[in-house]
This record gives sequence, C-alpha cells and structure tokens, in this order.
Amino acid sequence: MQSYSHSPNLSRTSATPLALSVTELNRQVKSLLESSFLTIHVEGELSNVVKASSGHWYFTLKDRGAQVRCAMFRNRNQYLKYQAKNGDKVVVRAKVSLYPGRGDYQLICDYIEESGIGSLQQAYEALKQKLLQQGLFDPAFKKPIPTHPQHLGVITSPTGAAVHDILTVLRRRFPSLPVTLFPTAVQGAEAATQIANAIQLANEDGRCDVLIVGRGGGSLEDLWPFNEEVVAHSIFHSHIPIISAVGHEVDVSIADFVADLRAATPSAAAELISPDQQQILLRLQQIQQRLIQAWKRNHQQQQQRLQWTRSRLRHPGDKLKEQAQKLDDLELRMRRAVRHTIERQQQQFSQLQQRYQRCSPSPRIVAGQQRKDELEHRLVSLMQGLLKQQQLKLSGLAATLNSVSPLATLDRGYAIVQDDAGKVIQDINHIVMDGSIETRLSNGRFLSTVTQVIKE
Repeated sequence: MQSYSHSPNLSRTSATPLALSVTELNRQVKSLLESSFLTIHVEGELSNVVKASSGHWYFTLKDRGAQVRCAMFRNRNQYLKYQAKNGDKVVVRAKVSLYPGRGDYQLICDYIEESGIGSLQQAYEALKQKLLQQGLFDPAFKKPIPTHPQHLGVITSPTGAAVHDILTVLRRRFPSLPVTLFPTAVQGAEAATQIANAIQLANEDGRCDVLIVGRGGGSLEDLWPFNEEVVAHSIFHSHIPIISAVGHEVDVSIADFVADLRAATPSAAAELISPDQQQILLRLQQIQQRLIQAWKRNHQQQQQRLQWTRSRLRHPGDKLKEQAQKLDDLELRMRRAVRHTIERQQQQFSQLQQRYQRCSPSPRIVAGQQRKDELEHRLVSLMQGLLKQQQLKLSGLAATLNSVSPLATLDRGYAIVQDDAGKVIQDINHIVMDGSIETRLSNGRFLSTVTQVIKE
C-alpha cells in the first residue's frame, strides 16, 4: 500500500502531495485491517444487543478494559440455535474490519456461542460418546472402498462448491467415471433429514458402488447437519461404501467417524476414489509395448520353426518308395524268421520225444501197483487184529459198567426217589409234607403226594 506524509500547512504547494479524502482513508484502513487479521476468536460480554428487522444483529463485545462493536448478518445468524442476549459471556469467530461510514473498526462475526464449551460443542461431544458406545465408529464395520469404482454417487448441494470441486478433479483424473448427484440441502434445520433420505435413495437406486457425502467448509453451525444422529445412522446402515468429505482439513464431524473413509475435503475425496487416467494410460502403453514385443518374439520363433520344418519336409513320392522298400525288407526278414522258428521247434520236439521214451513211467507204474497191493493186504490184516482187540476190551468195560450201574440196582427191587427239582432224596428230613415226589423203578417211574412222614 502506498504511504503518504502530511505537513501542518494545509495549503497546496508544489512540494506537498495531494491529501487523502476521508473515504479513501477509511477504505485503505479497512483494507489494511482485513488483510492483517485472519479469522480470530474473541471472548467477551454482550451488551447493546440489537436485532434489526432485516435480521442482522448488532452488539458490543466488552470486558473490563475495552469494548468493540460487532455485526452478525442474517445469512450467518439464522442457523444459530443460540440467541444473543445482553450480559451473556460469549466467544465469537470473526474478521476484523472497519465501517467506513463512521470510521469505527468492528468485528464481522460468522459464529457465536456461549463461552466455555458451547452448547453445540456439548451436543457434539455427547452424541460422539453415545455413538461410540453403540459401536458406530468400530473399524470392524468399515466397508472397503472399491479401487476402481464403476459409478460414483455424490450427496451434497447442487449449487455448492463441493460438487464443482469433485467434478473438476474427476474431469482431470478420470473423466469416464459416471457420476450421479443426489441433491440435498447441506445447511439448515431440514438438511440432516434430507441428507439421510438422499443416502437411502442412493442405496435403493443401486447404480452406485461408492458415495461421497459432504460439503465445503464453514462454521460449526454450518456443518451441524453432519453431526446429527439421523445422518450418522444413515451412513452406518448404508450398503454402499461412503466417503465423508465435510468442510476443510481441520473440520471433523460425526459423519467422518461413522463413514467408511474420511477425506479432508470434497476434492480430496474425488482424488481418493478416482484412478489417475495418466497413470492408467502409461500402464496401458507399457502393457501394449510388452504385448508387441512378446508377439514379435513369438512370431520370430514360429518363423524359425516353419523354416526348420520346411528343411525336413520331403516329397511324398520319395517317402512312399522308401516305405515300400522297407516293407519288402521286413517281409523277407519275417519269412526267414518264421522258417528258422519252425526248424528250431521241430528240433526241440524230436529231443523231447527221445527224452520221453527214455523216461517212460510204465515200469514204475507196474512196480507201484504191486507195492500198493502188498501194503493194502498188510493194512487189512492189521486193522482186523486191532478191531478184535478193541471188541474184547469193550466187552470187559461193559461188564464192569453194568455191575456198578444204578439200573442194575433197580433190577434187584430198589427204587430212586427225587423231589420236584429232580434232586435225589437221601434223608427223610428232605421230604416236604403234601409235596410231590418221583419214584424211579427199573422199568418206569411214578409220582406221589406225601401225606405222612415216619422217622425211624
């Protein structure tokens, strides 16, 4: 910025530069302030809160030692859940500027919350803890992102910068990838429901194999739809893998924790899912060169084999003559072999016939027959002698057995008495009154009932 020096003498002279107008001065100061300060956070107490009919908020932020004027326009405060009140201690996120009409420097606020942990931050932490306990952040449920997606779905605002950034990256890296936009609000009270419905619609549509859900940067209030529980559950239950691309690098939403993959920005998400067409083309060219070289080597090998085969190829007539000559030679060799075999077999037959005559079994058969008759006669005589001895021995044993047999005792008038169980009764005490007994004689038996027992 150009600088000027001013003299106490206000009259124009040739040595004195032109004086700045108040408007120009305020313009340059405003430019200097806005370029010197990036977005800052300031804490203080609200006072002089004015909510204009236009929807803009004007207030003073003060502490014990100083105060500063602030403005918050309708397009920023309409999404706040917090309503500014005098006396509240707050933290504002703002840019330093100057109101040229009065020459007052001021803060242009884009976000305001109660100091300490703000209500939105408290809600964010509470929901994060709840979903963590429910397992929605568990890596085990993360679905793999396809390496080469066939169809991309984008869930964002159709008028926002996010969809433009995604398409710009895809146009550069992989323009052939089909993209379907599922339009939805990404800011405001209805945004969370619309985002959840868009995710469900994409799953029902079935064309996409990966989804990018997100928007560009903004305040915590702007990004709040992506911190809603309904969006978190929609991402978790999606059958299609989802990449969350919400805000800038420093912005982290609940959707980032639930999604299958987080990208720092929408552009980064497009980079992640799109293969680089230049690398693919280079790879295809390398493969093409390798195929051409392989084809050339194979062609040369086939040419060499063809030439070698041609060198060995002979005229069919020459081959037939050679085969005919070989056939005649084989026929002659076969005849000689057959004749030689017949002569050798005839000689062997004559030798065997002579050996047979010398080794005739007839004399041995006659001698064996005589020996058999002699042994047979001796065997019969021996068996008859043994049989007589056994008959005599059997007669003696029978006489001895008969002498001690109880049947012989029965023949002499005795009897055998048995009880019901067939046991021989030898003692009068073993007889049971009114019981049955069996009496065995030499030629039969009879049953009796005991009516009286007489002991002696």
